Amino acid sequence: MDFLFQGFLQAFKLLLTGDPETYSAVAATVTVSSYAMAVSLLMGIPLGFALGHFRFPGRRAVRLVVDTMLSLPTVFVGLMVYALISRQGPLGQMGLLFTLPGIAIGQTLLALPVVIALGATTVESMDANLRTMLISLGAGRRQLLLGILWEARHGLVEAGLTAYGRVMTEVGIAMMVGGNIKWHTRTITTAIALETSKGMFAMGIALGMVLLLIAFFTTSAASLIKRK
Repeated sequence: MDFLFQGFLQAFKLLLTGDPETYSAVAATVTVSSYAMAVSLLMGIPLGFALGHFRFPGRRAVRLVVDTMLSLPTVFVGLMVYALISRQGPLGQMGLLFTLPGIAIGQTLLALPVVIALGATTVESMDANLRTMLISLGAGRRQLLLGILWEARHGLVEAGLTAYGRVMTEVGIAMMVGGNIKWHTRTITTAIALETSKGMFAMGIALGMVLLLIAFFTTSAASLIKRK
């Protein structure tokens, strides 16, 4: 217990004194997760709405593919992205390997199916009479779309939170695509794995506490949005 207690004390010291190595990992994590979530939400919400609202040939097959991608291992996604952006890959000339944008691409592929699948489920579970009611009130196509999205806002927020949680806690993509380079591509999760293996228990705890704080503030913001 003394070992654990000392670890927490040193962790608080690292956070309060602004340890540059610790906050470098935090900055990298916030950067790549922000990029990944911005793209995932911009693409995933319209695609999820279309998948849940419209009926078209092959819809069940598309839904099956999207649902299957929810359980993709992060190391597999990292392997695929690595193959695409490595020197031998089709995107090798872009120089994305071992960079933050490269990690963001992999995390986007991880988060996008979550937003699409949960967004489609939210739209499908809405009142079937909502569309009829909006049309009867004289809503045009644009107003109909906005009205349905507004009614589905809580489910879409939950979809975004779930995707954000998966992006923030993944290790495989950041390790394989980013290379865990100190001061450059080392994220919170890869730093925790590395520092703990080196016996740097305090830094692992400090970074874990940052993850918990990010999760707390994100969830609190979502709850505030719901109440308003």
